Amino acid sequence: MHDFPDDIFTEPEDVDPDTLANLGPLRRLAGVWEGRKGVDVNPKAEGPERRTYLERIEMQPIDPQPNGPQILYGLRYHVHVVSTDEDTTFHDQIGYWLWEPATGLVMQTLTIPRGQNALASGQAAADADTIKVRAERGGPGYGICSTDFLEWAFRTDAYTLDVTFHDDGTWSYVSDTVLQVRGRDEPFHHIDRNRLTKVGEPRPNPLLRIVRDGVAKAEAHGVG
Repeated sequence: MHDFPDDIFTEPEDVDPDTLANLGPLRRLAGVWEGRKGVDVNPKAEGPERRTYLERIEMQPIDPQPNGPQILYGLRYHVHVVSTDEDTTFHDQIGYWLWEPATGLVMQTLTIPRGQNALASGQAAADADTIKVRAERGGPGYGICSTDFLEWAFRTDAYTLDVTFHDDGTWSYVSDTVLQVRGRDEPFHHIDRNRLTKVGEPRPNPLLRIVRDGVAKAEAHGVG
């Protein structure tokens, strides 16, 4: 059972505009990251194929997001991947990481330009060293949506992402996408893994920049 209030319309009034200060476990994901030792295992007609890849991920804070009484803080992200043996795009992905401070709910939305998107969820403490989110096909809330062709040929039944933060400031992930490939009896585990190093700091979210500019202008005019 969900513990939601009867008043589903009224939004909180005193919302902290500083997203970076309220991201909980997602704070360590904020910024620009690169990983040069990614490994992908994907299905091919002749059997599993192993490829290595280079990855760049940018995660920037967004303004606080109200759902009535619910407040979410988050990061907008873009993933771009090329294989180590060619320059063309191997994988492209956009979405949001979201955190609800009141409940410890963590969510990841993801969209790829092959006609597929998902909403995965998990629970984590604000100072957690690991994050795990999961989505399943056909779920009433957190699920997976695909094109007719992907449903027919490469049906995605589940998606799990495990993130681990390391003491040196890097973080790593292992994603497991469970596919039912047409003509195969057993599910295929499409595995991706990489470790990423920060190459750029995040920008303050737009609302915080507006608030800071207003404070600076007031101080300049001797107000406050």
